[in-house]
Amino acid sequence: MNKKPEWFKGIFPALVTPFADGRAIDEAAYRSLIRFVLPHVNGVVPVGTTGEFVYLTEEEKRRAIAIALDEVAGRVPVVAGTGCASTRDTVALTRYAKDAGAQAALVVAPYYLKPAYNEIYEHYEAVSKVGLPIILYNIPQCAGTHYEWWTAEGLAHLDNVVGIKDSSGDMPFLMALFEKIKGLVGIFCGHDEIITAALAAGADGAILASANLIPDVWQQIYAAVRNGDLAQAQALQAKIQILVRLITRQGSVQAVKEGLQMMGLPVGNARLPMMPGDAFRREDREDLRWQLEKLGKIPLRAIEYELCGKTVRTTVPATPQTPRRVSGFALKIGEGFAGPPFFELAHIDLLLGERGGPVDKAIAQALTVPHPGHEVRLVYERPRTLLVPTVTLRTDKQAEHVYTWATNGVVQAIEASITDGFLPREALDDLVMIANVFVHPAAANRRRIEVNNYKAMRAAIRKAIEGRPTLEELLYEKQAARHPFRYAP
Repeated sequence: MNKKPEWFKGIFPALVTPFADGRAIDEAAYRSLIRFVLPHVNGVVPVGTTGEFVYLTEEEKRRAIAIALDEVAGRVPVVAGTGCASTRDTVALTRYAKDAGAQAALVVAPYYLKPAYNEIYEHYEAVSKVGLPIILYNIPQCAGTHYEWWTAEGLAHLDNVVGIKDSSGDMPFLMALFEKIKGLVGIFCGHDEIITAALAAGADGAILASANLIPDVWQQIYAAVRNGDLAQAQALQAKIQILVRLITRQGSVQAVKEGLQMMGLPVGNARLPMMPGDAFRREDREDLRWQLEKLGKIPLRAIEYELCGKTVRTTVPATPQTPRRVSGFALKIGEGFAGPPFFELAHIDLLLGERGGPVDKAIAQALTVPHPGHEVRLVYERPRTLLVPTVTLRTDKQAEHVYTWATNGVVQAIEASITDGFLPREALDDLVMIANVFVHPAAANRRRIEVNNYKAMRAAIRKAIEGRPTLEELLYEKQAARHPFRYAP
């Protein structure tokens, strides 16, 4: 017996819930997001994990489901997240979703108090009696319980269970599902990092946080697997792997929301206690932006630099925060931080200025004064760039780490910034920089020193040009400020 509905296949974004000023649901933004993804998806999922269902009131959950149903207007299926901690509340919300017109309910395992497997079974048995098609939702990293294969097999035989979404990232468990219940219900994967493998192994589709950002790419991967072109699917998965790793492992809700804002779809921040710069770290934010740029998701825009008495025009991948005109080149400050691993973390404080200004004079002064253990070094000519070690260099190995591997990263970042337009070629003779470079004395992994300093320097240049973080960001995020070393064991 096959209970899987014909529509339960393909790519379904787990929609974020936009908030206006962190408070009420932003209906206009929610509708804009749905319109953005709709041409590329086979269905949508409001009020799931990425929709912050645990931070919504029952009234807000119902409102979010109603908005999604109204905006979609029957063009694709709407699978409403109706999972709650208690059976009573889950049944009530599932009944609402049924009456509102949802095609199915996505029901997470009861969370927090970690019920036993028999209790989980009886929970779903009660929800199944509502009469709405049910998609089981296994996400042990959030719910605290991981289905066993025999639990999933038993649940799949409940009358109204038509599918399962597995977000565990546990491939052996997923393979057991294919063995036990494929052909009975639909099987979806919800772990973005393994989608191509899951689809190739037999999954019917995917419900994904990152499909808010790149629904078109996921649709291409899904189509490639269906057409038997695994090489194309693998190539596309490799192209987005850094992006989806950042989302899956580092504060997915805030990561997706910040990515959407970079793309010009303002959806607000996650609700407290989630904070920008904490679960989703600031260094990962810069990396997420680069990945979106590589995929062409952040548009190019012309901007102007006012320096040395002239106007220089350039084109850069611009977010809504990127100013259209940049001035004040007497002194600009940027900062970049990148990792892992711990001992190879890179931190760069950057001073950026114009020829003849304070930064230029500081370079000239630094080159005339000895700095034992902190010997400065010119590492690039256009723009003229001085590297200053933060930590006293006591061994040849430490010196190699700074003057070879960290320097390689700094140089690569400068060249990347010339290529992407943030350091315009017409302005290279007019710009100067001082990079204060930190390399941990216990560092060993030279490749990571190089890569992390590349990321830190590239971020520092952009933040100096764009004036980030803004005062508004600093005030909002002050409670989430963390020293990267102070709290280490």
